[in-house]
Amino acid sequence: MDLYKSIVAYDGTEFQGFQRQAPGVRTVQSVLEQGLQALGWPGPSLKAAGRTDAGVHASGQVVAFQLDWPHAPDHLTAALNAHLPDDVAVRTTVVAPKGFEPRFRALSRRYRYRLLLDAAPDPLRERFAWRIWPEPDLGAMRKAAERLVGRHDFGALGRAPIPGGHTVRSVFRADWQVAPPEVSLILEADAFLHRMVRRIMALLMEIGRGRTDPDRVRSLLDAPGTPVRGRIAPAHGLCLEAVMYGE
Repeated sequence: MDLYKSIVAYDGTEFQGFQRQAPGVRTVQSVLEQGLQALGWPGPSLKAAGRTDAGVHASGQVVAFQLDWPHAPDHLTAALNAHLPDDVAVRTTVVAPKGFEPRFRALSRRYRYRLLLDAAPDPLRERFAWRIWPEPDLGAMRKAAERLVGRHDFGALGRAPIPGGHTVRSVFRADWQVAPPEVSLILEADAFLHRMVRRIMALLMEIGRGRTDPDRVRSLLDAPGTPVRGRIAPAHGLCLEAVMYGE
């Protein structure tokens, strides 16, 4: 029985997050495991690089599973996709290195948060972006985002995935891509706290609207024991783009 690594993409709109929950709750993990069971997968649980929230999308989620499969990995990709719904798909599959673990072997993860700067609704874009108008001050948002780079305690901007876990993370990249009317914030870090990216985007939007100063980022990093309150950015603007490994 071989260990396989697959890259998975999904439209998170109709999913209650990635992680399997109670019976009858539609999650990405439960759908993938049902597809694997149709191919003779013995279970009990596939492993993933991250647990995205309800409504969050992915183009580069990584999962690993063991399966007795007599054909090439490409054929496994096609066979699995034949048992998956239209809003989730396996993009590639390879035989994984011995001992591969998608979560703990990851060196970094990259998320993209999309904004749509448009006064009028656009149904074809808004499924995957947070529509904002009037246009915020992107210069102030860029300046604030730069202060995220480095190793900091992000306890004010998220909570540890494990109760009592530490909240220190290393952010390697906080870049903006502007292609009007879309603007994207790209964040890459060794790991992320629960809802960390969405809280960061909500904070940056407050800065872009002139409701708080860019120095607010630094003050929150200096006071990790005081969680930021208020709205978080909508889930549908967020996408897990890639997970990086050493191999």
